[in-house]
Amino acid sequence: WTRALNEMAEWLKSCRIDTVAVQATGVYWIALYDVLEQHGIRVMLVNAQHTKNVPGRKTDVQECQWLMKLHTYGLMRDSFRLQQDMEYVRTIWRLRDRHVKDAGRAVQHMQKALTKMNVQLANVISDISGLSGQAIISAILGGERDPYALADLVNYRVKASREEVARGLEGNWRADVLFELQQAVDSYHFEHRQMLECDDKLTLYLASLPGRTLEIPAPSEAAPETAVQKRKKARKPRDNEPRMDLKAELKRICGVDLTSIDGVNVITAFTVISEVGTDMSRFENEGHFASW
Repeated sequence: WTRALNEMAEWLKSCRIDTVAVQATGVYWIALYDVLEQHGIRVMLVNAQHTKNVPGRKTDVQECQWLMKLHTYGLMRDSFRLQQDMEYVRTIWRLRDRHVKDAGRAVQHMQKALTKMNVQLANVISDISGLSGQAIISAILGGERDPYALADLVNYRVKASREEVARGLEGNWRADVLFELQQAVDSYHFEHRQMLECDDKLTLYLASLPGRTLEIPAPSEAAPETAVQKRKKARKPRDNEPRMDLKAELKRICGVDLTSIDGVNVITAFTVISEVGTDMSRFENEGHFASW
């Protein structure tokens, strides 16, 4: 209980303990870490893999004594901890990533249900989660069974002909599988609503982060835009990408446009920053950062 953790921290302070080594085990160390920090005790978070060689038969008491001995001799390395203001961003970004993966699984469940009814929608439409695919699936769940009426819902950009789409939409309509399809569609839309809520929370947290300005020498001649950079500018955001202007926010808090690196888009750059923060002085050099 939290009360017991506070009592333990006060007892450590009465014993004139000012630094403690704690193993990082799952998420169980977080509550203890926070309580000890609040009482002014410096906590060294160590990797359990680095301290597992306990001499003799292993017990909790022996392991505690072994950790204390290693800590006394300075033989343990403190783990990297993200700065406090970025922890909120990381939590929401990880949560959002989980919703994106769950939405992807819901699309797979839709595909499975359609295949069980021999509705070959994926053979004529590249993405069943797109505008045309969702319009057809909604009509099927609404009771429409005429393949040509369903084919008329296809967007004009779809390359398959109306006849090809109609042939792919002739299926064996089973009530149990249609229920399964409805559940998958509901899950898909629920995950997207969760993503939007995460976007709103991310917007608040990002707005509270301070901006940075880096003095970068301007090149003597502006290099012409590459084809990759032009495509980056022209591409529209996908359904699972944040609705906010993430690129502008990332540039504001970092002081530099990380997406100018070839092969790095805004999602990749923001994922890295949400995990390590913007204070790169915590790493000795670029080799240490890349190794981490």
